[in-house]
Amino acid sequence: MDAAVASESFQPQSAESSACGGWQSEPGEAPWRRRAPVLAALDLGTNNCRLLIARPQRDGFRIIDAFSRVVRLGEGLTRSDHLSDEAMGRTVSALKVCRSKMDRRGVTLARAVATEACRRAGNCREFLERVQSEAGLDLEIISTREEARLALNGCAPLLNPFLQHAIVFDIGGGSTELMWIRIQRGRPKLIDQVSIPLGVVNLTELHGGDRVTQADYQAMVGRVAAAIAPFEQRNHISDMVRAGRVQMLGASGTVTTLAGIRIGLQRYDRSKVDGTWLPRTDARDISRKLLELDYLGRAEYACVGRDRADLVIAGCAVLEAIWDLWPVSQLRIADRGVREGILFDLAASARHRD
Repeated sequence: MDAAVASESFQPQSAESSACGGWQSEPGEAPWRRRAPVLAALDLGTNNCRLLIARPQRDGFRIIDAFSRVVRLGEGLTRSDHLSDEAMGRTVSALKVCRSKMDRRGVTLARAVATEACRRAGNCREFLERVQSEAGLDLEIISTREEARLALNGCAPLLNPFLQHAIVFDIGGGSTELMWIRIQRGRPKLIDQVSIPLGVVNLTELHGGDRVTQADYQAMVGRVAAAIAPFEQRNHISDMVRAGRVQMLGASGTVTTLAGIRIGLQRYDRSKVDGTWLPRTDARDISRKLLELDYLGRAEYACVGRDRADLVIAGCAVLEAIWDLWPVSQLRIADRGVREGILFDLAASARHRD
């Protein structure tokens, strides 16, 4: 589903101020504001194409437009290591919409990044050339470390500055990013980071598609658990979790979906999900209920829908593996990440230029 126009303010290191407002049109703009810098952040993942357009404000930015579409760029990549013609066509179509919005808003400073699907695809160069030719966009394939940095930068305002350590994760379509964070003087510092090549798209393709059995689900949990075990072994995070010294922050469609279901939303509303808390026991109960349903049953949930009904179980499996290893009592939900991280960088750059 395409996102509506957004008008929302973000400032770093302030959980309360950055979680305000909802998706709404911005009123008529004064001429002096139309001359101000206009920023754009585009994040092309394995499953989604997302765009935010914003204006810099003091210590942050204000969103003036947004776009999000499920494109499934990485569909079939597990089997062939190549992007399919159909997937590239869907994605280029979405990127054309992004370019049109950027032109209409008069964007003056932008960054467009691509992640796991483009990192893995053998025909990525062909795809990038097609994007440049047809959509007029230059996509930058970023490393897993840069992806983690941007995601952390975007989510940081939701971290509790008074709790010393944090696990921050982002469950993507083709990979899952995990970060181990120390909070120093109210600011997050990256201690360690890992990107495991397991996300909702490739796990779904490997284990059952839209007809996932209990055995398939446990196989996914086990596969993820094995992939993240070395991260635990070198950081000894469990010891601090048992001591109650660790917070957990999740940024992905999986956690926002579970949070929306828990709240009982009849239509997904970012302003009611971003920054909320999801107890571990509630998340497990919802995951079990979703697992018992078939594709159509899961699609009936407004926060799941047909676009994600076959993928949500894999996301639940990734989350369960993370929570089994580090049983923090509740998870803070972030409906933000790489795009917001890019915008914080661009806003800082714009202020520096001024």
